[in-house]
Formats: sequence, C-alpha cells, structure tokens
Amino acid sequence: MNQEQHNRIASGQGFIAALDQSGGSTPKALKLYGIEENEYADDAEMFGLVHAMRTRIVTSPAFTGERVLGAILFERTLDDQFDGQDAATYLWDVKGVVPFLKIDKGLEDEADGVQLLKPIPGLDALLARAKAKGVFGTKERSVIKQNNAGGIARVLDQQFELGRQVLAAGLVPIIEPEVDIKAADKADIETTLKQGLIERLDTLDPATPVILKLTLPSVDGFFRELVEHPAVLKVVALSGGYSRDDANAKLAKNPGVVASFSRALTEGLSAQQSDDAFNEALDTAIESIYRASIA
Repeated sequence: MNQEQHNRIASGQGFIAALDQSGGSTPKALKLYGIEENEYADDAEMFGLVHAMRTRIVTSPAFTGERVLGAILFERTLDDQFDGQDAATYLWDVKGVVPFLKIDKGLEDEADGVQLLKPIPGLDALLARAKAKGVFGTKERSVIKQNNAGGIARVLDQQFELGRQVLAAGLVPIIEPEVDIKAADKADIETTLKQGLIERLDTLDPATPVILKLTLPSVDGFFRELVEHPAVLKVVALSGGYSRDDANAKLAKNPGVVASFSRALTEGLSAQQSDDAFNEALDTAIESIYRASIA
C-alpha cells in the first residue's frame, strides 16, 4: 500500500471524483454531456467519446489534488492514457489525485429487495494489474431497495467477502451498498444497514481499513459511528440521483463524510462548451462539492 496515498485519503481535505461510468451508464452520461446516441455507431466509439470527456475533466486546471482527493476509473480507462501517460500514473504523479478502480461487472436482478454484484471473472488478475499500475483501491456497488433484513445481510456478506479479497491483494476496497433514494422505507433501510456494517467492521483489522461509499442519509449525522470506526479509512457519499445543489446541502449536514459524486460532478458540463467555459463550469462544480465535503 502506498502510505502517502493512504495518508492523503485519511487526512486530506476534498472529495473523490467518480469517473467510472460503465457500459450501462455511459449513454446517459454522454447525453447529459450533450452527445446523443445517434452520434456514435458502436461501443468503441461510445467509449472513445466518454474517455475524451474524462480526459477533458482530469486535464483541466480546475482538477487538482488541492480539492480532489481521489478519482475512480472504469476498467477500460486503466489501460488508456491521459495526456500521453497511463491514466493512474497521470492522476497521482501530475495531479496529486489518488487513483481507484471500479471492479464490479454490474448488478444481478432484484431479489429480496436488493441487487447483488454479478460475478467478477478474473478478479485476482485484475487486482494484480491494477496494483502494478499504481491504483490505490477499488470500488464495488450493490443496491438496496427495500428494508429486507435477509437481502441486506446478503449484500453486506458479499461486499465484505470481496473487500477481504481486495485487501489481500494490497488494495483498499470502497464498499458501496447503495440505498435507492426513492425507497419508501429509506430511513429504516439505513438503520438496518448501519447495524450490519458495524457488525462486520468489528471483525476487520484496523491496520487494513476499508472505505465506505453510502447514500446520503435521511437523518443528518447518521453515519457518525461509521466515520469514527477504527476499521474505516473514510466515509464517502454518492449523489444517488440528487441534483448537485441538493446533494451538497445534504452532505454539508453530515460531518466527516465527503463526496464521491458522478452525475452531480459533471452536471452542467457540455461537449459544446469552449475550453474556458468548460473549465469555469468544472471549477464551480468542484469548489461547491469541496466546500460541502469540508463543512
């Protein structure tokens, strides 16, 4: 583990940018960026366009380690480049931003109110490749839609089993049991989820802590015990479909939690903007998310 990167995440001020749009979410991300589906012919062109968007973001003068602690990459990006350098190397060596890698392959169909992770074939090889390229940690996302104790337990058991595999490979897992913001019993889900998280965190060695990525809670300050847990390196929040203004307002009411936004980060950015207009819009977004993260 890179101790400098570990210290940066543990005590640095800022947030983690989620730049890990995958095959399922890329068309929507591109549409929000001003690129319609009829503007690319196949997946290769689609991924090329979204990589160009990511490159424009990370090479912008607004995107630096002064306000951005880390960035989560899609697997294809790991083997690609930013400004002529390997993506992970560029993030850390040029920008001072800690690189993470999305490793999940999407979600299973809903059962018992949850969506588990699909199998991840070749995971050991992927983790070894990521570590060799300078990646610090991984991200893996499940979804919880109902307060079903059995379903939530299965999500957490799967997440922590995978987390231990990531830790064994010398990387830090971002455990992400997302709660659907539209769930009718969202607050009850969060109560069950927090209890299950604490039970499993208590079994981990604080010398090898994990990161938690959670939906902004219904009750302000609800994650305090998780923020203070010795086996937690950082608690970060996903925007989950909230607008940037709403997500920032909710985040600012949760001390110790920082952002890990995707759509809320890229909101207002457009392929049609001039570089000056793009950089100004990105700077405004980054500053607002940064301020909410350190509130």
